[in-house]
Amino acid sequence: MAAPLLKLEDVSKSYVGTNALSGVSLEVEAGKVLCLLGDNGAGKSTLIKILSGVHTPSEGTIEINGTPVRFASPRDAAARGIATVHQFGGTFPLMSVGRSFFVGAEPMKRWGPLRRFDKKLAGEIAVREMQSLGITRVTDGRRLVGSLSGGERQALAIARAVYFGATVLILDEPTAALGVKEATHVLRIIMQARRKGIAVIFVTHNVLHAMSVGDQFAVLIRGEKADDFRKGERTREQITDLMAGGEAMAALEAELADMQADAEEPAR
Repeated sequence: MAAPLLKLEDVSKSYVGTNALSGVSLEVEAGKVLCLLGDNGAGKSTLIKILSGVHTPSEGTIEINGTPVRFASPRDAAARGIATVHQFGGTFPLMSVGRSFFVGAEPMKRWGPLRRFDKKLAGEIAVREMQSLGITRVTDGRRLVGSLSGGERQALAIARAVYFGATVLILDEPTAALGVKEATHVLRIIMQARRKGIAVIFVTHNVLHAMSVGDQFAVLIRGEKADDFRKGERTREQITDLMAGGEAMAALEAELADMQADAEEPAR
């Protein structure tokens, strides 16, 4: 087994009267996809905020390449190569593709002491990076982000993170608001990022999507890690049941038993 790029050991987060996370330990390797699964309220959002520097853990440690780190802000996390792409991509609908790609880090043209945003270069780089992830329909960097599909906007945000040196890419429910075709595009982009050697943390409650791209899996329930495993070690039904706290299979079995009883009851 390769050494983990990112490692969490016994990470907990407490608020007044609430334990949002309790003793969560995770590892993710370079060039692998860790699928973080759980229903609403499982603790996924809290864990993302800790990894992205929004919150600091109450207890536990985080290591990158074996070195302990502590993030005081999202800027700290970004400086260590951790990039987070949220559900709606963090892009700007009224900006061009090139401008949105480089917002905050714009390439400049210089005329003596004067500087001006290089729109042409920014657009060319943005289109090239999106195409490297398999998005070939976007060919003009001047195009408004608002005219892109949901999957293309996700691709723009992911391409930006990769371009600016992300080694750990956290994707927060990237397929949740997308149709089947667009979700498939995003799943392909995840596999492209993995091929580039990036450690991907794919946060989702969609078991089918997770199983299609995941190498490692962890399931959170009420702030605790209920299980972790590798590809092929659990069935889809087992994962779904685990996420439901064992209640899904029990309810299904009870429903099937009722149906069988109704079928066997003699007609009156």
